[in-house]
Amino acid sequence: MQISELSDRSGLTVQTIKFYIREELLPKGAAASSTRSEYDERHLERLRLIRALREVGDLPVASIKRIVTAVDDDTVGMHELFGTTQHAIGPHVLPPDDPHWRAAREDVDALIRELGWQVARRAPARDLLAQTFVALRRLGFPITLTDLRPYVKAAEEVAEHEIGRVAGDAPRSRTVHSMLVSTVLYEQVLSALHRLAQEDASARRYGDK
Repeated sequence: MQISELSDRSGLTVQTIKFYIREELLPKGAAASSTRSEYDERHLERLRLIRALREVGDLPVASIKRIVTAVDDDTVGMHELFGTTQHAIGPHVLPPDDPHWRAAREDVDALIRELGWQVARRAPARDLLAQTFVALRRLGFPITLTDLRPYVKAAEEVAEHEIGRVAGDAPRSRTVHSMLVSTVLYEQVLSALHRLAQEDASARRYGDK
């Protein structure tokens, strides 16, 4: 297909597609003549991935480039590809020079060790959880494993479901798509369901009989 058709099918302007080619997010088309290139379904699939990363993940070009580079590199294993995508999505917390935050980060590291989870030291979610621990303590809610256990169990079940849903022989770009949907969109689903369930539990316990 020509670039005009690629534009129509992807919903992106020709100028945007050319920008992605210049930034090496999208491979060049096959030269059909000195002034015309041909594109195929692989280009369309890549544009759909880039668009999802931009619009759903709200990722900058540099982060998208790291992801698509990992997608194209067959020596990058599936677990590393998941990690690259998750790290790019973030969120990235800027750790303050604060003893309370450092203590919370130590607690997070200890919790992960106790659970036996295999998590990279630089995983953004470690700092995110530490930041949340600090806020809870400042509000007078001490962190205990008893309080965390229901959330740990729910997180494990959701994660197993999400990872199990990815077919081992699926295209690598599709794997990134799945990771993006799970991390960005289904986290919103989980948050909404949590609040709805809270209201239901309150109504059953404290509502008018």
